[in-house]
Amino acid sequence: MESPHDILALEDRPPDSDRIRLIAYWITTILGPASFVIGGVLFLTHGEQQAAIFAHLGYPSYMLYIIGLGKFLGAIVCVLPGLPRLKEWAYAGFFFDLGGAAASHAFVGDGVGQIMQPLVFLALVMASWALRPASRRL
Repeated sequence: MESPHDILALEDRPPDSDRIRLIAYWITTILGPASFVIGGVLFLTHGEQQAAIFAHLGYPSYMLYIIGLGKFLGAIVCVLPGLPRLKEWAYAGFFFDLGGAAASHAFVGDGVGQIMQPLVFLALVMASWALRPASRRL
């Protein structure tokens, strides 16, 4: 027989579909937007690979600071509770950053792999945005 505590615990649990959606949200958020903390730090510190890619694409090195700061702050905003308007701006910034990265690689004639890499992260960012809980929406 179930105790009253067990019944209350079951009532407090979200339905399975809500739990699955929340888990999917956090997985896509950790793999997508939250991973930009690492990218942001590498850009801000002018990581060797990031600097070489920017030079290859024809961008000035000071853009590493601008994009790195945006990546870092956007990732932080995406995982903090509240701040729904800033979250919308962060997701929009990720969309433009990753879409622009894919286009930049295409315009300089890079291979499909280099073009697809930012698009895979873009898919994760878009999934995170679509799956976000009501408390993280405008």
